[in-house]
Amino acid sequence: MNLRENVRLAPYTTLELGGPARYFVECASESEVRAALAHAAAHELPVFVLGGGSNVVFADEGFRGLVLHVAIGRDQGIAFGERDAAAPEISAGAGADWDTLVRGAVERGWTGVECLSGIPGSVGGTPIQNVGAYGQEIAETLVRVTCLDRATLERRTFTARECEFGYRDSRFKRRDRGRYVVLDVTLQLRRDTPPRVRYPELRDAVTRAGSLDAAAPADAVRLVRQTVLALRRSKSMVLDAADPNARSAGSFFMNPVLSRAAFAELEQRWHSTGGAGAIPSFAAGDAVKVPAAWLVERAGFVKGYRRGGAGVSGRHALALVNLGGTSAELLALAEAIRAGVKGRFGITLECEPEVVR
Repeated sequence: MNLRENVRLAPYTTLELGGPARYFVECASESEVRAALAHAAAHELPVFVLGGGSNVVFADEGFRGLVLHVAIGRDQGIAFGERDAAAPEISAGAGADWDTLVRGAVERGWTGVECLSGIPGSVGGTPIQNVGAYGQEIAETLVRVTCLDRATLERRTFTARECEFGYRDSRFKRRDRGRYVVLDVTLQLRRDTPPRVRYPELRDAVTRAGSLDAAAPADAVRLVRQTVLALRRSKSMVLDAADPNARSAGSFFMNPVLSRAAFAELEQRWHSTGGAGAIPSFAAGDAVKVPAAWLVERAGFVKGYRRGGAGVSGRHALALVNLGGTSAELLALAEAIRAGVKGRFGITLECEPEVVR
């Protein structure tokens, strides 16, 4: 175990923000994870488990305990199943790069994760957040996730059902928050099956780029990935060192899911205060999902809005970007936006990234 002291955390995050970790260890195997957790327990150190750093905001003061950086499978840690299988599986270590997995699946013509192309971060974070984009979620393809109990150091495997997935949610964010370290993930995809394009924006973009109906399934899934990547680049939602809007944690706020009655109240509030036009919405079972970006902009925080060293991306209203400032400035902007949306619409936005102090 290579334990280091006073390691800057900013380079390990997509926001490039955060002070030092008192202790930092990179774990490339399960045994190293066990050793790090045992060391922390013996020295009564708080532990934060860090993956790809795409969904976290570290405080400027840093973290006073041990940051455990999971790197299991980071180098050639993805195992693709048989190409000819009707339902091929992919297994990957928690530290493997997520988009590398997606690219490999699409290159083989397998469907099930193509709409999740270009999402930064590691494989281990996907079941915790139930990562999703453009109408697709990891819950649709996950078979099992193997974890290590931080308290007992025992292994446990969860099926998709046992993960208790919800919209950007899982048991690992609720009743088991902070209890487990993800070690590896197994997905099951589909072969010779046309991709499902359910999200209106993506469907329209794919139609402009080509015809899914006329394409073979393998070609169709490649077209969907190319279109998703183009859409994400247009919103600065892919990692790009040359793009100042890319220093973000992706979507900072979750799309609120409202009951039908609550959505009717939102409509009444919108029109009674002079709002024109319909509120964009999407069906979510018996509920209604409202785009958080629409709420943010109409609360006065338009694309390109800046406050000190933090701002709203010039390309996407849900992305808060580091413009050379501090974590404190970014979090202050996030709270100002939440307060603005609450005051304008009566809705409290929920933040997606984890804030670590």
